[in-house]
Amino acid sequence: MKARKNNGGEARADLEALRESFGPASANLRTVARLWGLAIGPRGHELIFKEADGGRERAARRVLAALGRLAAEGARPGEWEAECLVNLVLRHPEAELDDYLKPLLAIPNRRVTARTETQRRYVEAMSEHDLVFGLGPAGTGKTYLAVAAAVANLAEEKVSRIIITRPAVEAGEKLGFLPGDLAEKINPYLRPIHDALDDLLSYEKYLKLAERRIIEVAPLAFMRGRTLTGAFVILDEAQNATREQMKMFLTRLGPGARAVVTGDPSQSDLPGGEAAGLNEAAGLLEDIEGVAVCRFTSADVIRHRLVRSIIEAYDRRART
Repeated sequence: MKARKNNGGEARADLEALRESFGPASANLRTVARLWGLAIGPRGHELIFKEADGGRERAARRVLAALGRLAAEGARPGEWEAECLVNLVLRHPEAELDDYLKPLLAIPNRRVTARTETQRRYVEAMSEHDLVFGLGPAGTGKTYLAVAAAVANLAEEKVSRIIITRPAVEAGEKLGFLPGDLAEKINPYLRPIHDALDDLLSYEKYLKLAERRIIEVAPLAFMRGRTLTGAFVILDEAQNATREQMKMFLTRLGPGARAVVTGDPSQSDLPGGEAAGLNEAAGLLEDIEGVAVCRFTSADVIRHRLVRSIIEAYDRRART
């Protein structure tokens, strides 16, 4: 990975992109080195690999070059991007990294890219199907990418509004013990949705759209009796929806509507062992034209690296 021998301005730009690809205090460089068990050090415009076999060195150079291209485009790649790209190359050695660095969705002032092959298929499915199920463990980007797809559809005027809903099911805490009126009681259940919207839209724009009811975030119970026309509708945490609630939600869709249902079937909080409707609905509808089911695994986890190990440890215990 060298600066090209060109005029001084271009050489300085190359060197700056190289430095940016290393991240603050060379954190990205250390991440790539750690994940591949390499010793890597910068020397001028070059990278020096010590005691590295050719395959690992080539793979590491590919990742660092991709991070450098991101930096040259004005992005500031961090350890998260570095780790995701390393994991991608480990699982798909022949993957074209530039395909994963391209923005997947047209969102003003926000770059949304795939970090795993499943994420890319998920985003493609949401553009090609009217109903998509995203099933899998926490930290795989199911909710965030669904909200991003909704925002992109709204920006492109493919839909006229966004409706996002969740079942208000307690995970060890009762609604009655929370302070405030009904709206304040349900707000903790909807906080992850607000977080995603805050990240994708400016706070002022989100408030303006919410005031005009172009974006609506509400508990699942509020969907009964409605017909959702021309909307991008997301049912999040759907593992906490009963069979009856799932059928109720799916039959709310009106003309011009698109829907995404996300959830982790292994983490239902329904009381008394009540049957969840998520797996049943995905199985019943998977072969219907216009429906897609995307299944994520622990390999798609993009949170802290420990999250993947934690999920895998719990999965191993569940199998024994």
